[in-house]
Amino acid sequence: MDAVFKALADATRRRLLDSLNARGGQSLRELCAESGMTRQAVAKHLAVLEAAGLVTTAWHGREKLHHLNAAPINEITERWISRYDRERVRALADLKTSLEDRLMSRPEFVYVTYIRTTPEQLWQALTDPVFTKRYWGVEFGTDWSAGASMTWREGGFETADPEQVVLVSEPYRRLSYTWHTFTPEWAEYAGKSADALAALAAEPRSKVTFELEPTGATVRLTVTHDGFDPGSAVLPDVSNGWPHVIASLKSLLESGEPL
Repeated sequence: MDAVFKALADATRRRLLDSLNARGGQSLRELCAESGMTRQAVAKHLAVLEAAGLVTTAWHGREKLHHLNAAPINEITERWISRYDRERVRALADLKTSLEDRLMSRPEFVYVTYIRTTPEQLWQALTDPVFTKRYWGVEFGTDWSAGASMTWREGGFETADPEQVVLVSEPYRRLSYTWHTFTPEWAEYAGKSADALAALAAEPRSKVTFELEPTGATVRLTVTHDGFDPGSAVLPDVSNGWPHVIASLKSLLESGEPL
């Protein structure tokens, strides 16, 4: 947490975060042009933000794009700030809300966190229905091989569809699958109106990808949810939902209890 507070203490770095909050997926060149700083200065600040986990990167062809990552601030709020008077930390709480609620201009969601566990244990937590039910409330029916079909069990009903499939399955390293089918049963469970259901169901099916990278005593988990059209009605839901799911997963693996 010291690294996060140190990174946020600098006004220039906060402005870079504001820039990425307003428009995610920017290259170093774009950040330099917007900030008016030299390439070397921006790169130096980005290195501090990356070290704190507040910025994550992804390659798009030959271009390295930078995304704001709200996970560390979410973890500070869940694990530390909640012990104290929230009025005394209103600024940080408001920043967390801003980071989670405002969507990136590129239609995708990227989230990075570090979990004190092993790749094997994290893989099991992502795939074993006994685990997923505890921190997510969802159980998957599949053999987790690439191309295998998937069923989703949530809220007492089961969803199956030919397009619900495993896309990539590299145990302990990378897992990707298509998102679930929006059905009337799901809409009732989620409290969605008929109009909202129609809007969600009309969109192309998105996908989620989990990347696991050992880093000493922890595993770096990167969650990327993409495949959305601009102005997607699904993206706000997944952007607001993933931070809690991942924080609950982290809590389960590190403390034995989900949030």
